[in-house]
Amino acid sequence: MYALAANDGGIQYLSGYSEPGPLALEIAEIPQLDGFGLLFRAGDILIVDLRDPKDICCTIRISMTGSLVGEQISVEDSCRGLDVDDDVAACALLELRDSGNNIMMDDSYMAIDGADNPGSMKSRVICSWSWEPDAMRGQPRLIFCLDDGEFHILEFNWDTEGLKVLPERVHRGLPCKPLLWMDRGMIAGFVEMGDGMILHLEHGRLVHKSTVQNVGPILDLAIADYHGEKQDQLFSCCGMCPEGSLRVIRNGVNVEKLLRTEPIYQGVTGLWTLRMKRTDTYHSFLVLAFVEETRILSVGLSFNDISDAVGFQPEVCTLACGLIADGLLVQIHSKGVKLCLPTSYAHPEGATLTSPVCVDWYPDVTISVGAVGHDVVAVATSNPCCLYILRVRPLSSLQYELYETQHVQLQYEVSCISIPEEDSRLRTSSSAFGGDFRKRKGNNSAAEVDVRMFAVIGTHKPSVEVISLEPDEAFRLLSIGSISVNNALGAPVSGCIPENVRFVASERFYILAGLRNGMLLRFESGTSKDQYLPVSFYKESFAPSLNTLLQLVAIRHIGITPVGLVPLRDSANSDIIVLSDRSWLLYASRHSLAYSSISFLPASHVTPVSSVDCPSGLLFVAENCLHLVEMVHGKRLNAQKFSVGGTPRKVLYHSDSRTLLVMRTGLTGASCSSDIVQIDPNNGILLSRFKCELGETAKCIQIVKIGSEQVLIVGTSKSTDRPMMPNGEAERLTDA
Repeated sequence: MYALAANDGGIQYLSGYSEPGPLALEIAEIPQLDGFGLLFRAGDILIVDLRDPKDICCTIRISMTGSLVGEQISVEDSCRGLDVDDDVAACALLELRDSGNNIMMDDSYMAIDGADNPGSMKSRVICSWSWEPDAMRGQPRLIFCLDDGEFHILEFNWDTEGLKVLPERVHRGLPCKPLLWMDRGMIAGFVEMGDGMILHLEHGRLVHKSTVQNVGPILDLAIADYHGEKQDQLFSCCGMCPEGSLRVIRNGVNVEKLLRTEPIYQGVTGLWTLRMKRTDTYHSFLVLAFVEETRILSVGLSFNDISDAVGFQPEVCTLACGLIADGLLVQIHSKGVKLCLPTSYAHPEGATLTSPVCVDWYPDVTISVGAVGHDVVAVATSNPCCLYILRVRPLSSLQYELYETQHVQLQYEVSCISIPEEDSRLRTSSSAFGGDFRKRKGNNSAAEVDVRMFAVIGTHKPSVEVISLEPDEAFRLLSIGSISVNNALGAPVSGCIPENVRFVASERFYILAGLRNGMLLRFESGTSKDQYLPVSFYKESFAPSLNTLLQLVAIRHIGITPVGLVPLRDSANSDIIVLSDRSWLLYASRHSLAYSSISFLPASHVTPVSSVDCPSGLLFVAENCLHLVEMVHGKRLNAQKFSVGGTPRKVLYHSDSRTLLVMRTGLTGASCSSDIVQIDPNNGILLSRFKCELGETAKCIQIVKIGSEQVLIVGTSKSTDRPMMPNGEAERLTDA
């Protein structure tokens, strides 16, 4: 015990305390109990009374040396301080230092060989500890972790008889360095050379809540596009024994694969999910369009074919479909438009009839594209280039009529149509746009203005145009954005034709256009900050429509195949899946739009699907199969972990067998301490294994082609002495 001298400000020795035993590692003050401290030693904890600096004594000893796994630690009252000579202390120091060298030798990720067995260590040492924040007055609690992975809590109480300690074992897992006790019983533990964890103290036990990923140290890595995602993945050797693992690190958003069907869905041309009512939480119907067929499946635990009960025409290819009003579905095909009221067999809220109620509308020419919105249907023909606007009205109970409200001939053929969701008037919440944009026309923010119903179309001009769908108005062009074609390299004009268009409401409004050549364009208007939409979008505006031009503000190369745009929700501010050679997630970020690749196979179609069992699912069509997946959000690192045991040192990707060859060391088995294993990268299953001889350690591996065969060359070493030290010192008595 030392004190600050009052006369000269120097350090003054007051007293000392010693006891036979292991070396002291750390000392800590007990909060709320002035004058008491903890002395952490290798194998025990001493509670020391420091209230009288000149008479230090140990009041309680907590022993952990030699305890069995799962055995409670022992608490011994009052141990008397004894004087020991310097030789005893030196022997204890040397004994601890020798064991410490062994620990460092076994645990170092730099040392490839392993000579000593860490299992021979008997003493348990505290490797991390933390005090409970805001503990009850007079009852501080300490949580600590032992080097064998046991977690204990010590509760200190002070009464008339003195200091009491109540130990309790709360968890067994991996040894953590360090440990942090946070608010509300949350505890963070970080494993050296492994993943960390977040634990919660519940009813005297620690419950695992989440994992903190840690890929360090990365000892080796291989790069390959194993999953066929049109981008490489990293296969890395991470961590060390016992937390050695193989990590598959990918770029972008990870998906959790839930279901994959048999490859029986060849020739899919369209994929949609529909609700029975706009207010329904979950989808009810899955529509699959083929070249000459349309099938409708129910959404639930099983996908059952209910095509006859819905009423869609089965022997045609569906171009588009949607919910036009609650309980009424619309199918658009090349010959016409079909309005259907499903039966109760297809949905519990359907019509109690033996067959669905259907109404058809047929044009004089073939329909090329179409879209369904709330109370409106838009279809276009190619020869001649006409645009039809249809609406629905009830005639009597269970009787409806599809009738034409507008018919206009266009100069250019329409390539795609999109009608914004949210009741087609974008009745979004003010929080989505920083205020109701319908009241933000000009400086008159208090004026009650309404936005026209509109649709976005792509044309063969090529261009992107916004047209009015107001029932009481004639055809009106609200805004137009031209797509310039650069033929310097002989690029065909057809490649610049929009394949898909979408209205996006974010901090500003955008028009997205996915082209047939794999490009994604973003348009916006040159409106001022106090005006969300162009003037022509508002009902009270009579400005010339062509005066409002859309400005091309961004171009992004997505792939070489036509770009599809699929919103994840029925709203104008929804995140969007962008399809081409690869799948992308497009979302609003920092007053603009951001892109993240999705770690999945190249898909031709995708649709969101929401059910009781999978509320946030995505259904992809890839490799002639239906894939049901969920996107995993909130993970900063898109990595999949496969525990391999031991310490993985080297990894090679064998392209012919599409497997990984991993060299491991530090194995605890009696038969060998090093081997080469073959692993399936898809699921981490060990396929085969080659064991090194006893005392032999694999150092390096390489795939070499000899003639027509491929062989794996393994460099090894045999050692009867201590292995190479982490400082790089050469091995001794080693023959290769």
